[in-house]
Amino acid sequence: MPRFKRPGSIRAARIMSACLALAATLSVQAQVLIRQAAGVSTPRVTAPSPVVLTFSTVGDSRQDPVSYDQASVGPTLSGQDAMWLQNTKAITRILRTIQTQKPSMLFFNGDMIHGYGWANIGYTSSFNQSSISGPVLPTTTAQITGSDLMKFYQQYGFWRGMVAPLMETGTYVFPVAGNHETECKACPVNSDGQRVAKVENEQAWGANMGDLILDTTRFTSLLGSAPANSNFGPVSAGPDGLTTDQSKLSYSFDYANMHFAVINTDPVGSETSAPAQWLAADLAAAKQRGVKKIFVFGHKPAYTYNYSTGTPVTGAGLDATAATTLKRNAFWDVIEANNAIYFCGHEHIYNVSQPRGGAYQVIVGAGGSPFDLKVSGGPSANPATDRSYSWATVKVHADGSVDMLTYGFDEHFGPTSLIGQYAIAP
Repeated sequence: MPRFKRPGSIRAARIMSACLALAATLSVQAQVLIRQAAGVSTPRVTAPSPVVLTFSTVGDSRQDPVSYDQASVGPTLSGQDAMWLQNTKAITRILRTIQTQKPSMLFFNGDMIHGYGWANIGYTSSFNQSSISGPVLPTTTAQITGSDLMKFYQQYGFWRGMVAPLMETGTYVFPVAGNHETECKACPVNSDGQRVAKVENEQAWGANMGDLILDTTRFTSLLGSAPANSNFGPVSAGPDGLTTDQSKLSYSFDYANMHFAVINTDPVGSETSAPAQWLAADLAAAKQRGVKKIFVFGHKPAYTYNYSTGTPVTGAGLDATAATTLKRNAFWDVIEANNAIYFCGHEHIYNVSQPRGGAYQVIVGAGGSPFDLKVSGGPSANPATDRSYSWATVKVHADGSVDMLTYGFDEHFGPTSLIGQYAIAP
């Protein structure tokens, strides 16, 4: 015989159900409030069009031999990291997790090596020198292995080994040059007080990264079709005052009705600037082809993220000086005019902003380098995330809309969590 519940039992069940529904609603509201408190936007409310591409982006994994972050890596660097100058523990964890997210592309936004020397034969610098020595023709093995040229190649080789698994499991890796790849710390500064880039450093970049820019055959095997309308920076004198071969340093292509542009923000003779004229022409041609969305990747941010609630942080990006700020403004005009999203690093931190209220700048420079915020817990604008190793994974929809998800883990290598979520209209 069927069982019948007593009226009191039914009322109790209904009350319990209502309580659970209320709790669930409050839980969702609490999650929204947590997101908003952390500077995280609420997720989509309406159903988007299908996802046509997923890519990830991060930067700045190089270690520092002197001012490494003791709170995260310990009182001394491991023998491995002291030799190869990489935060191996942080970046390998990031890369492993990116691998599980299965993006089709990874854009690495510079400072993958410490570099910062002069990759010319016979030159050797130390990280604390005020001027560079040489040239001295090496006559011993120690002089060869201790040279800046050898250190550049060693560090590139170690980094390439770390990202190789992604290339073997479906993710094409695009490198972006940073100031540590192109500039010389021990060389005299330029008239603006900025460190100078060296042509030999650009050549070392091309020798170690050039096969990735663009390997059409490998790209096609990983993504199923070839990139289209590839465009490379000028080989010799060109717009923006560029005088050295930029064909492996600034480049662009179309894929799946989207346009991707990589720029060198520290070219020889035009350090701390973006190639605004080259980029403007490149993006104008892309828009004429009818691309749905434009993404630009560089190393230095256009606008410095002032993470400190104490002494203001200024001039960390393309706004370093009055002269570079004028060039920055021209660059951001191009970004705004094309409704592009600009991903960058250099500041070892995570931040998303709309500097002029329109186009987005996304700083994902916390790939392992010493955190810019030196004190755990502050004083900072976003203490919950300003000392988190982090990266962004971006889902692009057929209509050109974008879901940008930022993941990270804290300085103590705690659990990985979603620390940022943005739904960006076409």
